Amino acid sequence: MPVMTSYPGVYVQEIPSGVHTIAGVATSIAAFVGWAPQGPTTSAGLVLSWSDYNRLYGGLDTRSLLGYAVSQFFINGGQQAYIVRIAGSDAKASVVAIGGVLSFTAKNPGAWASNYAIATKKQTADPTRFRVQVVYAPPGALSETVVESYENLSMVTPDPQGRYVLDVINKQSSLVQVVIVGGATAPPADTPLPTAAKPLSSPPLAGGADGAVLAPSTNSAAGGAFETALFPATPGTGVPLLDQVDLFNLLCIPGEIVGATLSTAETFCEGHRAILICDSDPGITDYTKLQTGPPLTGTNSAFYFPWILAPDPLNQNRPASYPPCGFVAGLYARTDTNRGVWKAPAGTEASLAGVSGVAVPLNDKQNGVLNPVAVNCIRNFSVYGTVIWGARTTAGNDELGSEWKYVPVRRTALFIEESLYRALKWAVFEPNDSPLWAELRLNVGSFMQNLFRQGAFQGTTPTDAYFVKCDGETTTQNDINLGIVNVLVGFAPLKPAEFVVIQIQQIAGQIAT
Repeated sequence: MPVMTSYPGVYVQEIPSGVHTIAGVATSIAAFVGWAPQGPTTSAGLVLSWSDYNRLYGGLDTRSLLGYAVSQFFINGGQQAYIVRIAGSDAKASVVAIGGVLSFTAKNPGAWASNYAIATKKQTADPTRFRVQVVYAPPGALSETVVESYENLSMVTPDPQGRYVLDVINKQSSLVQVVIVGGATAPPADTPLPTAAKPLSSPPLAGGADGAVLAPSTNSAAGGAFETALFPATPGTGVPLLDQVDLFNLLCIPGEIVGATLSTAETFCEGHRAILICDSDPGITDYTKLQTGPPLTGTNSAFYFPWILAPDPLNQNRPASYPPCGFVAGLYARTDTNRGVWKAPAGTEASLAGVSGVAVPLNDKQNGVLNPVAVNCIRNFSVYGTVIWGARTTAGNDELGSEWKYVPVRRTALFIEESLYRALKWAVFEPNDSPLWAELRLNVGSFMQNLFRQGAFQGTTPTDAYFVKCDGETTTQNDINLGIVNVLVGFAPLKPAEFVVIQIQQIAGQIAT
């Protein structure tokens, strides 16, 4: 805007620079889907450590591969994960009635809530107000441990102190929700005090059930109840819960081998700019059964073989066989942190932690059969340990000739796409003319230049490595009339050196002439 002048003198005006810094998005937020004994079933929960998962979803369980995969993810360098819990339709939530006026229900279904009880006590000074405590009191325990406590609660609303029991507990508790029975307005009677004869006095939640344990089908050609639950006909559960998540980059369904389901999951990943990490069939011990390649050929998935041997903490650390997806997702995260998303998550640096070996040992010749058909092998080397020895997407079959043959190339493109998608929203509804085009070139160019300086692209100069074009050639008058501005971004990706060829020549001695 022009300066409004009124007196003789000097006027200072600040002019916008047009700089809108573009920050790169996270690249290794994983999403895990599977059966768990506890945890929310209608939302995807974020866990930032194994202790978070252990607290919210019940930790390791011999009935499911999910907990093991999440543990293996964090052990190998993972930092953030969303969990989608799959539960059977017959799973039930525990309940308990307190004094005939309050009914508490576990926040989510499962027998886990039978370890908890509810304690109440009225205030001495004001009997219309009371305290509710959720206590941990598993069967066989000799004492109660308070895990949640809510003070100064009221049974009536509106409450001048804002402590209406339904508002406080239902909004704050991670374990229970409560309803008032029969329109009661007086608090329940106090829970009996513990005695030597009865150290546990709080009424426990009861009636909960885990229901059917849903596990991936062992028949790669046909799915079962688990596969149906992954993509249900009605929304509100399963993989589609990830639509509510702001960002995830890696999808793992531990042990899932049904081709049709993996293809559906891969399509879901395409819509979210994510990569599906596919597990091979644990029943395949003969590598020749995979010589035709993975059961899908998408650009947003990668397939790993064989399963991995690792200690089972629930069985005296005896070795057991596990799907590779959890290990691989953790390695993706570690590689992204140490080297960048453009570095292939494979090679001697890609050694896996917490492993004992592989279920099917492979040699170079066997690896040579599987690599050209886009099967990423997991190998055991005496010097480096168990490492990932392949970096192809499922579209990486040599016969397909896909430009998205390699995992790091595809993930780099997805990283750039997502970063620009989020960072250029400021341009929406701006005047579509040369000043806007110049700002877009400036900001996108700065982002690409920063990636070039980090070594993300081929080429020794920016001109060789990338280009950003936004002008009258990319955006025609007809585009302007339609409200469209076109930004063309190109980059020369770094491709992994899959084959290191050493040429040796014997030097002939000097011959006198």
